[in-house]
Amino acid sequence: MSAQPAPATATDKPLVPAAKLYFPDEDRKWILEQIDQVLASGQLTLGKHGKELERRWAEYCGVKYAVAVNSGTSSIEIPLRAMGVEGKDVICPTNTFFATAAGIIHAGGNAVLADMDPDYYSLTVKEIEKRLTPKTAGVVIVHIGGFVTPHINEIADFCKSKGIWLFEDAAHAHGSSYKGKKAGAFGRASSFSFYPTKVMTSGEGGIIATDDEHVYNEALIYRDQGKASFTVNAHTRLGYNWRMSEIHAVIGLKQMDRLEFMISERQRAARAYDAAFRNDPLARPMLTPDGGTANYYKYLLIPARPLKDRKAMKMAVREKFNVGLTGEVYEEPLHKQPVFKNLDRGNYPVADEGCARHICLPLFPGITDEMIQRTIEGVKWGLKEFSS
Repeated sequence: MSAQPAPATATDKPLVPAAKLYFPDEDRKWILEQIDQVLASGQLTLGKHGKELERRWAEYCGVKYAVAVNSGTSSIEIPLRAMGVEGKDVICPTNTFFATAAGIIHAGGNAVLADMDPDYYSLTVKEIEKRLTPKTAGVVIVHIGGFVTPHINEIADFCKSKGIWLFEDAAHAHGSSYKGKKAGAFGRASSFSFYPTKVMTSGEGGIIATDDEHVYNEALIYRDQGKASFTVNAHTRLGYNWRMSEIHAVIGLKQMDRLEFMISERQRAARAYDAAFRNDPLARPMLTPDGGTANYYKYLLIPARPLKDRKAMKMAVREKFNVGLTGEVYEEPLHKQPVFKNLDRGNYPVADEGCARHICLPLFPGITDEMIQRTIEGVKWGLKEFSS
């Protein structure tokens, strides 16, 4: 039976948005007061708020150092520069955002794409070993959707045995962990994004976390136009303006105050989704591994059979149930992106299928039980109508 379009009239219930920022009234008031003080002080960058955000983030992740920067993208490129990837190969998953591979390339390295595992959309030792070359300097692992793969320690040990480093693109993984260790503390260095869609935001911004003193010191230089220090106009690295402003740091600090609550709200919705789909014959949820905690930046649901038309399904669920399904992670792997056409090193069948098949359900602080149940109802309807 072919899928039928949903009725044109939408439900009269309020929209379940794909995502929603969380800034309570008291938080906005505090942020505005602090921004006013920043403006009055005249120090709009590299001031006390940025330093406090760095201190708190390092402590939160369980590492020695953190460096606040202007974006999650630069939080990838800077440590890769510091670790010396120029002319070397760096393995990264093909099912990731543009910035992961772009950071490698902009730092002078060669991005070597790898296929993903079907369970956590991450890498495996077997796949990493397959992509090793004599010029391999390191591996970038991405915690897709906020899930730390249960293979993370095995991957870290393998990298160590091969004399290469592990770097974490933890843009999705604020507060996620595995066996008591936070995302961002497994590799030589890690990057986080504070873009507005992330679990917490600073408006625009990102942060580097590391235990490596060399990476830390180099990151401080690179983010400030390659200057040896803030007070000396002597440039020792080919850096860039990658600084985080004090205004963005203020927003980030208040969001950190709310981070655990925002994660708990996502986990509350995820538990309901898990219960609804755990035994569903039409789709399986990505479940948190034993010993792990996920922040559920995304709630991934993998249909048992390919959807006839994922875009049409999402539109139909929106029209019939007033539920907005979120963007995928990611719908097009890097080897299919035009800008990376020269990076294609072979076939990536698992990523091709996984990127094309999965859908992501709404998660945000303040999502109501009614919204969660309507999402479940809408998605179950959509799976029946659009499964091939």
